[in-house]
Amino acid sequence: MEYIYTNRQENYYASYDFSPQFYVDLCKKGFISTSCMDTKNEQILLPEMQFEYAVLHFENLHISQKVQKLLKKAPYAFTCNRHFEEVLNALETYHLNNWLWGKYRQMILLLKEQIHENFELLSFEVCDAQSNQLIAGEIGYRIGHVYTSLSGFCNKEKTYNNWGKLQLVLLGQYLQTQKYDFWNLGHACLPYKIDLGANVYARSEFLNLWHKSTQSV
Repeated sequence: MEYIYTNRQENYYASYDFSPQFYVDLCKKGFISTSCMDTKNEQILLPEMQFEYAVLHFENLHISQKVQKLLKKAPYAFTCNRHFEEVLNALETYHLNNWLWGKYRQMILLLKEQIHENFELLSFEVCDAQSNQLIAGEIGYRIGHVYTSLSGFCNKEKTYNNWGKLQLVLLGQYLQTQKYDFWNLGHACLPYKIDLGANVYARSEFLNLWHKSTQSV
């Protein structure tokens, strides 16, 4: 409260602790953590207290005409926690600089099997309903009435153009029906989040929203 939240010069911190409980504690405080290698080729956890956050309030969800057509005609199936490990594998396949690997991946798999108060790991998937092939998906976590995205992917074949955007819209609609307060999309610098309808909040503004919605359960 006195140092990290008010520090406007630093946003990244570092730890060698990949224990599930430490990770959950970080998440509950508003950190979003990735990982990297240090100079000794050891994997380290990088908790970030971001300067800005992209937040989607569901009444602002924007659905493009292309996605509207997919919603009506595409042979998709939207699921939750049906293909968790398959999503993890796809993230490694589709992202050359994937940070969700090694100790981080092992921790995530442990967390998926554990029960932590007011914390739940989630995967969301969009499959081709005809072939049952996983086309797009992401993992993240729920704390209180807020869902936070960690990482996602989409098949790049031409047949599945805009299915990544379809997955985002379906997820937004799902979170709204499940009475989430808002969707924490993390970094505000990626245009697709603004296109989806997200608002950008400075850290202090975001933390006010965050604590109200995550500590009320």
